[in-house]
Amino acid sequence: MADVSATTTVAVTVRFFAAARAAAGTECETLTVPAGTTVQGVIDELASRSTDLSRVLARCSYLCDEVAVRDTGLALSNAQTLDVLPPFAGG
Repeated sequence: MADVSATTTVAVTVRFFAAARAAAGTECETLTVPAGTTVQGVIDELASRSTDLSRVLARCSYLCDEVAVRDTGLALSNAQTLDVLPPFAGG
């Protein structure tokens, strides 16, 4: 019998806001990534898609399940949500 607790991939929902949404061309998508992929790994994968998106991602902050990401080395788990938040103007 197979060990169902040994997951080889995880599904991560990425939500884009403001300029990140414009650069990504979508509001939300689900990525299937290898288990153990970090926030930085997801950022790198997204950045490889286009120069515009890469530029925006370099200025963004990130939330994982609505908690600020202080360490992009954080490994993501299945069914987590990563929010991509560009800097907001105004006060």
